Amino acid sequence: MSTGVIIALIVVVAVVLVAAAVLALRARGPRHGGSLKRRFGPEYNLAVARHDGDTKAAERELAERVRRHGSLRTRPLEPAERERFVARWTAAQERFVDSPREAVAEADRLLAELAGARGFPDGGQYEEQLTALSVHHAHHVEGYRRVHRATHAGVDGDGAGTEELRASMVEARALFEALTRPGRHDGGGAGRRTGTEGAPAATARPSHTWSLAKRSPKES
Repeated sequence: MSTGVIIALIVVVAVVLVAAAVLALRARGPRHGGSLKRRFGPEYNLAVARHDGDTKAAERELAERVRRHGSLRTRPLEPAERERFVARWTAAQERFVDSPREAVAEADRLLAELAGARGFPDGGQYEEQLTALSVHHAHHVEGYRRVHRATHAGVDGDGAGTEELRASMVEARALFEALTRPGRHDGGGAGRRTGTEGAPAATARPSHTWSLAKRSPKES
């Protein structure tokens, strides 16, 4: 057998092996699906529902979110800045008793400002800001979505009822706490990393969360 024939056979075998490897990878589907599901949690399920059950389309969307915002580095809040945000949130919760719609609208504005202060896209770009937040706070971002929707439903026509407003305000608090929680490098001593999801920690006045659920606000 000539040298030329041997080389030709080697090339053919190599081409066959490469083609088989490509087909095997395609058959296995996206390798990052499991990690995306773990990272995004409830946001993963929402994306799948939005794509009518097409998990591959949902995963492409979520992977694109990570590509665009995964490397975002948040900036810590100064202690005085954090205190101002906490004071404003507490005031909004207290205002809910007499003016639930105004309180929820303030919560919507406050979350937009707070996210912007932490280094997320500006609140004037709501969808982009929400997308970036979903990458870093996937387990908490739904609360922001709810207060924003409730606020603008009231502007556009059919407003949300008081119970819906109360539920959205309570859920939004989880994102507020995640964004105001001192990070490991903030000098605040919380010992937790900023920009990751997890169970919300207590803030200075946790009792106000329960006051929303217990007291009966007047309809505006």
